[in-house]
Amino acid sequence: MSTGSGNPEDSRSQTWTVLGLLRWTTGHFKDHGIPSARLDAEVLLAHVLEIRRLDLYLKFEQPVMSTERARYRELILRRVSERVPVSILVGEKEFWSRTFRVSSDVLTPRPDTETLVEAALERMTDPDRVYRVLDVGTGSGAIALSLSLERPRAQITATDLSGSALQIARQNAEELQVEKTVEFLEGSLFEPLAAEQFDLVVSNPPYLAEKDAADLPAELKHEPPMALFGGMDGYRVLEPLAAEAIQWLSPGGWLLLELDPEQIERVGNWLRDSGLSQVESLRDLAGRERVIVARRPLEEEEPERNSSESQSEERSHSPRVAP
Repeated sequence: MSTGSGNPEDSRSQTWTVLGLLRWTTGHFKDHGIPSARLDAEVLLAHVLEIRRLDLYLKFEQPVMSTERARYRELILRRVSERVPVSILVGEKEFWSRTFRVSSDVLTPRPDTETLVEAALERMTDPDRVYRVLDVGTGSGAIALSLSLERPRAQITATDLSGSALQIARQNAEELQVEKTVEFLEGSLFEPLAAEQFDLVVSNPPYLAEKDAADLPAELKHEPPMALFGGMDGYRVLEPLAAEAIQWLSPGGWLLLELDPEQIERVGNWLRDSGLSQVESLRDLAGRERVIVARRPLEEEEPERNSSESQSEERSHSPRVAP
């Protein structure tokens, strides 16, 4: 039985096995500069064969029928010529060990964002407490639903400006069976909320700069710009989030934001200026500063001062030294 060393698009009489198709596709993807070529080939073929990706390894010598190869070829073509992300081609993405439905209407969940989920869970350690959580700009619902699954007693509200994104999020909530524990509201940032406060406010807001759009991977063109770009400089959403979050946090509550490593210092200063304290950054799996956290002080605590203001005040109180 042939393992398929030629081109599956041209060879009609040749028997193509699972392994043969994976080898050819991996090489084809590499030739066209597709990152994670083997993984992409496996995910697409498993999708076409309607099996788990790991099950491919048990079926290496299994022939792939012509109808299945035709569907596979179409996906390969779109991946190479249009640079459509694999997640959109198959309509789903794994995040926090669960599968989420995705489309071009939502930002595809990324491993970097698991850092934010982990940090939020570390601040929700009491199993008997009913935590009140707000996810701003929920998109597919990956963050809100992951937190709900890990902390079933939590009361979670998720907002998004896009009605299409909320439709996907609600579908994910139903499929993960947490639709009764997460409330979805349509609107910008805190706009759809009533006068309430939360123990945690989390967000993966749009923070890419439009001025850098030409240098970004072509795959991002298939994701909604409103979920990616925060204005020309990337701060259009981050700035109001940092300034307004304190009024939506209960005393002792935490704010957690995902952002670009280069934005950490500026956003940290905004958080201190707003009255938040205990500002720190957390690194993702690649070692990059990816999440910034801050806490609303308890009533008896003093808010943390901006470090630049503190240094200025210290200098103004330093004794003068005669020349």
